[in-house]
Amino acid sequence: MSPDRQSDEPPSAKPGERPAVIVISSHVARGSVGIRAAGFTLEARGHPVWAVPTVSLPFHPGHGQSARIVPEPEQFRKFLDDLASSPWVNEVAAVLTGYMADAAQAEAVAGFITRLKQENPSLTYLCDPVIGDAGGLYVPIEVALAIRDRLLPLADIATPNLFELAWLAAGDMDAPADLPRAAQMARGLPSTATIVTSAPAFMRGNIASLYCATGQAFAAEHRRIDGAPSGTGDLFSALFLSHTLAGTEPPRALERAAASTFEVIAQSVRAGSDELIAERCIGSLQRPMAMVTMRSLAAAETAPRPA
Repeated sequence: MSPDRQSDEPPSAKPGERPAVIVISSHVARGSVGIRAAGFTLEARGHPVWAVPTVSLPFHPGHGQSARIVPEPEQFRKFLDDLASSPWVNEVAAVLTGYMADAAQAEAVAGFITRLKQENPSLTYLCDPVIGDAGGLYVPIEVALAIRDRLLPLADIATPNLFELAWLAAGDMDAPADLPRAAQMARGLPSTATIVTSAPAFMRGNIASLYCATGQAFAAEHRRIDGAPSGTGDLFSALFLSHTLAGTEPPRALERAAASTFEVIAQSVRAGSDELIAERCIGSLQRPMAMVTMRSLAAAETAPRPA
């Protein structure tokens, strides 16, 4: 990354001027996933964060079974209603959603997003459809369907991983094997723009983040790091959203988000941590230095295949 690309915000931006973001996702007491990852990242970049837990856990489920605290559906809906009618709601410029504990939550969030967009048409909604990974779905099917049918159509930006892309686009458990096919699937989602994380890369040993929107398809590619802790999707989504809110164009926002994510993963793995250590990587969240290869996909490569 060249020196002229290291400034993370326009020169006039000040931390106090950055807008608030509502993060609706899981909360863990220990670790860096869900709200702990996305919320911390946004705060480190100067955004006030309004946190709405969909479930509270002592630690990430990947570390073992544990107690779960899930708000009652009516309590959850009322919580969102009170936020939407609060006198400070005009401070909010974006909503980021992640893990949903049940289908009723997705329905309540859809109503919440619709209401906020009616009152503020410029509000940005990023939907991270946290439903599964290479091993399959890890949420009940009704939750995955609610996210697909109720939240994705409202999303300005969606950030599925490769497995989630295949399931959401085609009900397919087999992830696409190459970048052009992933782009074709991404164009089939109802979100305005889709970023596919953990996408196939052109270079062996690399991994890509693929951005697709009308008339645009490009990828940010960097070296794959084995053994990455959980939470990288939350981290990436928050980074891309922050850059978008700063007015950064999608290619550069993708490059910066990918570079920061790579650096945090690399430092976490190097430290032998079983969680992301974003709190030790503030510089990486604000001004990443990692080299990221940007590639543009030709229209012919991403056009839908004939029926």
